[in-house]
This record gives sequence, structure tokens and C-alpha cells, in this order.
Amino acid sequence: MTAKTHVNGAATSSDWQDRYYHVDQILDRPGPRTDPSFLAGDEVKDFLRNKCKILVIGAGGLGCEILANLALTGFKDIHLIDMDTIDISNLNRQFLFRPADVGRPKAIVAAEYVMKRVPGVKVTPYYGKIQDKGDDYYLQFNLVICGLDSVEARRWINATLVNLVDPANPESLKPLIDGGTEGFKGQARVILPTVSSCYECSLDMLNKPTTFPICTIANTPRLPEHCIEWASVLEWPRTRGDEKLDTDDPEHIGWLYSIAVARAKEFKIEGVTWSLTQGVVKNVIPAIASTNAIIAASCCNEAFKIATSSAAYLNNYFMLIGTEGVYSYTFEHEKRDHCPVCGGEALEMSISRDWTVEQLIELLTEKQNIQIKKPSLATPEKPIYFQQPPQLEEATRPNLEKRVSELVPDGGEVVVTASTLPFSLSLIITYE
Repeated sequence: MTAKTHVNGAATSSDWQDRYYHVDQILDRPGPRTDPSFLAGDEVKDFLRNKCKILVIGAGGLGCEILANLALTGFKDIHLIDMDTIDISNLNRQFLFRPADVGRPKAIVAAEYVMKRVPGVKVTPYYGKIQDKGDDYYLQFNLVICGLDSVEARRWINATLVNLVDPANPESLKPLIDGGTEGFKGQARVILPTVSSCYECSLDMLNKPTTFPICTIANTPRLPEHCIEWASVLEWPRTRGDEKLDTDDPEHIGWLYSIAVARAKEFKIEGVTWSLTQGVVKNVIPAIASTNAIIAASCCNEAFKIATSSAAYLNNYFMLIGTEGVYSYTFEHEKRDHCPVCGGEALEMSISRDWTVEQLIELLTEKQNIQIKKPSLATPEKPIYFQQPPQLEEATRPNLEKRVSELVPDGGEVVVTASTLPFSLSLIITYE
């Protein structure tokens, strides 16, 4: 994939009379919930429409809604990052795309469409990863909105924005508005890096991915999901060896689907479909357009309030549950003292003296409030086990079978890092 930045399109900057009549009703006069710093009139309108620079991360189901809302609200300088291309399955809810766009980068197509439909709005797309950009890039924005479907990407941008904060420079604090949906459920939150609870503080609120026991999928499958898991977990490595499964490759998904169908037929199980196969191997929950619309509206509402100070912004978590009726709830999620990103305090962990390094790594991978994939471990004095580079992994591999108590004294510190995350976690190890 080639990362590309596209120059802003030729969007006209002229506004017709009463274009923002309804928005101006809010900005022309203070209200009962107006922030004390709010300055009604032309100054706030000029900032919103000519000076405020906003970054949107993600141009999928949530991102399309967010882009449209921002453009129609009056934000005129929008930057957009997305690393995906358009698939035909996106077209039922990602309304900025058309059949002719299949295969093209989402960021570029979304930017073109918004600038075409909303005159005067300038959208600068970047087709690539958020990790491609450095601190100077993120410092240019007044605020950031995330419409991501990846926990790892959220953790990365959250840690990056926290690390940007310089106490001597108030401009370095970039508010992060994070939206997410899962079927009929969704949430929106406002994160003020170093001030309020950050994304890492709430990791333990995430649902654990659904897993199936190997013995069930191997011997007594009862569900279509069991057949699909059997095809991906057991049959793929047995039949295709070291070839890596690419869940975005239609040929790979097609192979899994055909194998799962045969398995289901053998055990008289119905319900294996292409879309279910894709959903199981990618751990995808079906997206609901109405949920995306509600959460995107909440995110953009908060962006408008923060940019204009026209009303008090969310403090700091909004939750939507639409599985049985419609229920919403707001609450303040508190900072975690031992959060590795914003807390500063080491996390105490008590384990058995007989535990091996490999068992500790497994715990760090599965523990809800940590969830670090492929962690590397070290004490302040020496490495324990490093996942990368290959030479160091090979050199430290013998430590996996050693007991942690042989390498770390009671009350000793272990530093945990991962290549996918721009921060380290400090553990204080005690023994039971």
C-alpha cells in the first residue's frame, strides 16, 4: 500500500446569505449553559469557519457520518486519515461511496465527495496509517475525532496525544473525541489528555472477543461459527502450512468458506455464509447505520461545543444501548492511577513463585486492563524476553521457561513494551 497525501481540492470559499442561519442562532448570543469564555458574534464564527483545523481518523461507517456532519455544521478545514480501500460490502452504510469507487482509497473518495457536495469545505485526505505521521503533524490540529474500529489504533493515538502535552504550552493539549459502535450499542467520549481519563484508563470496559474451546471445534461442533473456526484455526495451518491467513483477501475467505461449508454439511449444521465467515475470522460485529448516525452526531456535537465554547462539553462518557428499546447514559469515567499512559504509577502484580516468564506473558496478553499483544519484558538492568528483533528474540528465548522469581526479586520492577504501542508499562512484581 502506498501512502498518499492529496492536495486540497478546488472548493469555493464563498458563502451565500443565511447559509448558517440555524447554527448562527447558537453563536450570535449566549445561552443558559454557555461557557464563561464564550464570545458571541463574528469572532467565534470566524474561528469555526476559517481558523479551526480538525482531524478525523477513519472514513468508514462512523467516519462518513462524522465528515458530513462536520462539513454541514461549518467546519471548513478538515483533515482525514484512513488506510483502507472501499469494498462492495461498505456501500450499504458508508454513503459517501458508490459502486464505481470500489477498490479506491476511502480517504481520497470521501474527501472528493464532501468537497463536491458542500462548497467551501476543504478536506485534505491521507491514505495511510496514523503511525506514519509524527508529532508536528498532530500538533497542527485544534482537536481530533476518532471513528475507528481498531482498539490498537485508538490506544496509539490516545498515547500519542498524551505524550504531546507540554505543561508550559497549553496549545499542545489536543482534545480527543472518540466514537465507537458495536451493533446496536455505541459510545462517545471526550478525552482531555493528561486532564481527564484517557482511552487506556478504560481498557477493562472492553468486551472480551468470543472464543471457542479447541476440543469443541475439533470434535463436537454445534454452531456454524464452530465450523468456521475449525477451518481457520485447524485446517488452514494443516493444509496451507506457513502461509499467513489474510482476512482481507477474498481468495482466503473463499477457501475458509468452502471448507467450513463442507464441515457443516458433515455435522448437519446450517447457517454458514460468506458474511458470517468474514465476521468470525475478523471478529467483526455487523454495523448498524442508525447507531453510526447517533454516535457520529454525538461526536460532532461535542466537537462544535469544544470549538466554540457555546455550551458545556461532555464530562466525559456517553453510552447508547439500543438492543432492547433505546437507552442512553452519561457518566464521568475516572482516571486510573496506574494507567501506563496518563497515570504515572506502577501496577502491582502478584504471581506465584513457580510462574514462568511464558505464563506471565500470557497473563499480560489476556488481562482486561492491560491487553498488550506480543509484549517484551525487561528489568531496569537487563532484558528478560524481547519479541523483536529476531536476533534478540532468539537470545532471550531460553528465559521463557525460567521462573520469573529467578530473574526478578520480590518487589522488583518489570518494564513491558510492545512495538505497536508508543508507551511502556511498569510492573511491580510480588510473589504469593
